[in-house]
Amino acid sequence: MRRYGKHTDEDDIRSRPNRKGNRPRTNIRPKHEDAVEGMVLTVDRGRLTCLVDDRVVMAMKARELGRKAAVVGDRVGIVGDLSGEKDTLARIVRIEERKSVLRRTADDDDPYERVVVANADQLAIVTALADPEPRPRLIDRCIVAAYDGGLTPLLVLTKSDLASPDELLEKYGALGVPHIVTTHDEFVDGVAAERVHEHLKGRTTVFVGHSGVGKTTLVNALVPKERRRSTGLVNAVTGRGRHTTTSALALPLADKEGGWVIDTPGVRSFGLHHVDPSRVILAFPDLVPGTEGCPRACSHDEPDCALDQWVADGHADPARLYSLRRLLATRERREGD
Repeated sequence: MRRYGKHTDEDDIRSRPNRKGNRPRTNIRPKHEDAVEGMVLTVDRGRLTCLVDDRVVMAMKARELGRKAAVVGDRVGIVGDLSGEKDTLARIVRIEERKSVLRRTADDDDPYERVVVANADQLAIVTALADPEPRPRLIDRCIVAAYDGGLTPLLVLTKSDLASPDELLEKYGALGVPHIVTTHDEFVDGVAAERVHEHLKGRTTVFVGHSGVGKTTLVNALVPKERRRSTGLVNAVTGRGRHTTTSALALPLADKEGGWVIDTPGVRSFGLHHVDPSRVILAFPDLVPGTEGCPRACSHDEPDCALDQWVADGHADPARLYSLRRLLATRERREGD
């Protein structure tokens, strides 16, 4: 075997040939300073539909991003063919910092969290008052996910002609969550969409709800067909438009003040394995000062929690503390409990 001395010339060293014929791996990543910013509108089988200026561009994630995935609502850096013409494909090379994240897990025992939407301002929780029956536990979980992710919750109650909203509204009164109550006739006449629209101007709003509550019907009323066609949102494989919601989809509001609505697939469960109680309580600014005397890693629902004394001393409404603890307790209970 040949041995090399201390002062070996570079040319004397044998290099192992690359049998795969591709370039060697490197930790140096290109900066892509020429990347143009765009917004992800939907994700379909590895293809991401993005809006760049006023053009809809189909793109794929660059390998250099590794496991980091872009989701609907993400602001991304894109390079390549940005013409938006048929059969062109650009490349997403950078995902910008997110200002908010709506996340969920499959259930409370699943440690793998899924980012549903990024950079939204508001979470509209659509719930029917009857047919199907409301599921308060699911509403609680959605509210917790909104507080945890930095979104403002909005309750949209449908079918009030079939059942009274009073009991449900009383349940969430202490939380101060804004709400809209609609009837079936208002859905048909378009009045419901007009009333909801007032809460959406200039904001990015995610719509969630389980099947049958009227969520997608409402989104369709808010975003006319002409607006959908102008955004060019079709299936990248078949070339046909989607009818049912199978993935999150961002649609622009036809309003001079701007705004986006994001429709999501109907949910059966909303796991909260990822939720940190210290983030949820930030949505209760009247209770936050009372946590200064809490023990380390306090769950805010234990005997030594300082919030009990804080409320007993008259610094906050007891109903607010009860509401906080009810929301935090949803992580330990299933939606059907």
